[in-house]
Amino acid sequence: MPEDLDGALQQLRPLLLDPDVLVRAVAAGRRRSAVPPWRRVELRPIDLKAGRHLQVVAYDERQATTTNTAYGDQAGAEVDALLAQPFGNWHVQTTTETLQLRVTKKGLAQLHRTADAGEQHTEHDRAARHLIDPGDPLFRVLGAGASKRRQVDAFLRVLQAAVAEADLPTGRPLRVVDLGCGNAYLSFAAYRFLAADREVRLTGIDQRPEMRERNSALAAELCWSEAMTFVAGDIFDTPAGEGTDDAGNSVDVVLALHACDTATDDALAQAVRWAAPVVLASPCCHHDLQRQMSAGGAPPPYGLVTRHNILRERLGDVLTDAVRAALLRRVGYQVEVVQFVSAEYTPRNTMIRAVRTGATQPDSRADAEYEALVADWGVTPHLQTLLADDLAARR
Repeated sequence: MPEDLDGALQQLRPLLLDPDVLVRAVAAGRRRSAVPPWRRVELRPIDLKAGRHLQVVAYDERQATTTNTAYGDQAGAEVDALLAQPFGNWHVQTTTETLQLRVTKKGLAQLHRTADAGEQHTEHDRAARHLIDPGDPLFRVLGAGASKRRQVDAFLRVLQAAVAEADLPTGRPLRVVDLGCGNAYLSFAAYRFLAADREVRLTGIDQRPEMRERNSALAAELCWSEAMTFVAGDIFDTPAGEGTDDAGNSVDVVLALHACDTATDDALAQAVRWAAPVVLASPCCHHDLQRQMSAGGAPPPYGLVTRHNILRERLGDVLTDAVRAALLRRVGYQVEVVQFVSAEYTPRNTMIRAVRTGATQPDSRADAEYEALVADWGVTPHLQTLLADDLAARR
């Protein structure tokens, strides 16, 4: 039930300022009427030589700024300033419970509490904590070795950040769809991670019936069959009900991990059609735009690059993902293109991380830059064709 926003925020304040209770807090997202100065802020207690302090890490579009403040009046003032910012979501984990606060379009608060205790880690230079314990039965069932576990952990950190920033619903199961799920290593990991503090329903879709059979058997072995469903089909032939459930709830998180060539574009377009708040796509190959670049020739002075096959392919990879990010921004997403894991573990380590903002005002400068780029190269990105109606509606 929505409640007064100021009152809900004041329930968070003592938890944020208790050095023995707070595990970690994240503020992210934006409200309908205002934009905070940072896209994300993280808070946690930290032990320094001068004693325990409140660490605040604020992320803008380019960098992270860290401050360590002694508990007391100064920390109280810093927390009050953060609570006054127009963040759309607060996620607060304590040693006894987890609180999720979401600001509605009407400016009210939806506050959800779960009895999910966390463990404090206050060391200044501690080793990175695994988001899923390496000894979890999940990895045994999947047959995942150390290399695969590192990929899983890196992926989950990107997912964690995106989910914290997004405007996700509360009061119902979170709906996740993995388009082109393959052997579903990351589908299973995403479910295991997200289901730690809320109910989740995940559907994996792949063209190959043998993948459906394999993954369904693994879900049964893990006793997750009621929450995880695998179907055989094409991305655009998603069975009825996968876009919305019986109650009309839309998909919340779309995954498209290592989908080949234009299958990534198909998945992104499907996510846009569903207005999914979170989209994570890790492209595999980029043949479509590379073919168009070869056929049309390179604008000067890029002939120096494209005369070498390997460099033309790499440039094609970069241009493909650049236009994908630009197109997602044009239809209302905040987008980052990141390296989510070292190339030591997989050469296909680029991740497109998109969080829906619902922004409706076009960016004329960004639009002009995009149009100039595709015109110079004489290419028509597949995603542009798929999103033609969405793009036209925003002009």
